[in-house]
Amino acid sequence: MDSMFYYVYLIRSIKCPNTVYVGYTINFKQRLETHNSGGSIHTKKDRPWELVVCMAFKDMCCAKKFERYLKSQSGRAFSSKRFW
Repeated sequence: MDSMFYYVYLIRSIKCPNTVYVGYTINFKQRLETHNSGGSIHTKKDRPWELVVCMAFKDMCCAKKFERYLKSQSGRAFSSKRFW
């Protein structure tokens, strides 16, 4: 039985609380460490980051589709209303 999960996560900058980021990974703890250590070019300047929401998916395709949706205009409106 495969126990692999795929994660969609939402993080917020502690330094600049209006700055948020949505991402996809297979290891969200390690990915958050990467964001906070400056290992991601897209989030380096707004460190440190805090995890707001992390959702686990069994299906990689569903996780990637949900991440893409959250980055769309309607997905940003949804996450703004529900998560931020």
